[in-house]
Amino acid sequence: MTTDAAAPAEPEHRLHPMSWLFVLVAQLKQFIVPLIALFLFGRRDEGGLWPLIGVGVLAIGSLWQYFTYRYAVAEDALVVRSGLLERRLRVIPFSRIHNVAVEQSVLHRVFGVAEVRLESAGGSKPEATMRVLTLADALELETLVRRRGRAGSASTRAPGPAMAVADDGVGPDQATHAAATTAPEPLLRMGTMDLLRLGVVSNRGMILVGAGVAAFSQTGGRLWSNLFERLGGTWETWYGANHWPIWQWLAGGLAMLAAILLVLRLLSLLLAVLQYYGFVLSRDGRRLTVERGLLTRWRTSASRRRIQAWTLTEGLLHRWLKQRTLEVDTAASQQEGQARTLHELAPIAPREDCDRLIGELLPQARWHALEWQSVPMRGWWRRMLSTLPWIVLVTVALSVRLGGWGLLALAWLPWAAVQARAEARRAGWTLGEELVAVREGWWQRYWRFAEVDKLQALRLTRSPLDRHFDTATLWLDTAGAGARSPQLCIRYLPYASADAVYRRLSSKLARRPLRW
Repeated sequence: MTTDAAAPAEPEHRLHPMSWLFVLVAQLKQFIVPLIALFLFGRRDEGGLWPLIGVGVLAIGSLWQYFTYRYAVAEDALVVRSGLLERRLRVIPFSRIHNVAVEQSVLHRVFGVAEVRLESAGGSKPEATMRVLTLADALELETLVRRRGRAGSASTRAPGPAMAVADDGVGPDQATHAAATTAPEPLLRMGTMDLLRLGVVSNRGMILVGAGVAAFSQTGGRLWSNLFERLGGTWETWYGANHWPIWQWLAGGLAMLAAILLVLRLLSLLLAVLQYYGFVLSRDGRRLTVERGLLTRWRTSASRRRIQAWTLTEGLLHRWLKQRTLEVDTAASQQEGQARTLHELAPIAPREDCDRLIGELLPQARWHALEWQSVPMRGWWRRMLSTLPWIVLVTVALSVRLGGWGLLALAWLPWAAVQARAEARRAGWTLGEELVAVREGWWQRYWRFAEVDKLQALRLTRSPLDRHFDTATLWLDTAGAGARSPQLCIRYLPYASADAVYRRLSSKLARRPLRW
């Protein structure tokens, strides 16, 4: 490849001398649990030490990667070379990099290094993963990408915080002056009370429980069977010696349920502190940066123009505490390294702070002045249809097991009807010159919105029920939406209204370029 972008302006750089260790650790992560189980529970006379050969091979591969990996800075791109027998050259234009993530775990801190990931839009993998650089080099590289995010930048020397063309297109001298005289503007900080609130409202404790179950399951079925046999024997012994009346069983069950919920909340608190300690959202020009974490420090940044859609969430506990959560979808890789992508602008914050952030980062949308339109109530029962199969299945299963008592599960139907009516009553949408937004939910409420220029596709769908009742659903697609993100769609509108909105948006999109 003999392009100007592929010609480095400076000599090539190597990774940190200890990078092979971190590559080895990353490769061993997926095997560490079975290896530990094999060493603890396996018999050495049956070849329990053979896995060490595999570890040795991985170590040699890690050293090979260190000696063959190079990177250099060209005029408007980052050049990465790797491999010796099979050589690879990757030229990554700065304008293509949408997200920069810097990770520093406890082991990284011991050696004073960090891992850098450069992500682009739509890819399942990062454009480049530099495992690892010195912390100073990692931050300098992040600054270089931040300041040279647009095409047509001037040539620079080695990565440095005061060398770049700014994200707003100014020249190199102006960028140097701006970098020297301005500092990132903090937009939101999370204190101790915020961490406690986040632990209370979130269900992150289930993540630790699920991880523990997954890790324990890899130790083999023998341990599971032994555990269940011991628990079963203990239960039979205790049950035979204690004959409680029904009210004591109910009280004991409620007490156990309360204890489980308390443990889960304590785990959520612990995880919230570990993940979000020292959370700071800051703005440097057009770029947003989030830094957080207690043991492992995450630092991720993305350009404001890379944000594709916004989600404002408010659960029941949020409402009691007068808090909300503000999240965004960015045009960056979503499958691998999801936690490193800029996603949460405000994990939890007062309502006023969330509204302020939206007003500052999306001023043209006029968030406070939106005129919401309601959805007709006559289709409330259609929101209940998705729960009916589950109610039927649970009722049948309980009836087979308990007989007539299983029909008590049908008592969930009135609650499902109440919830469906409440959701239909609260549902709404709005379409302005710069923004399209929907609101949904009752128990768990959310607002989902995006700039009109970020819409990539429109779909108007009609099911047989829609054709019978003359309704339709309008789906609005943006880039970077995660699997857990709410859908941006307007449900069960009268067909005439849905078609009018569809035509209006189509006309807008035809006249405007897609910005992502």
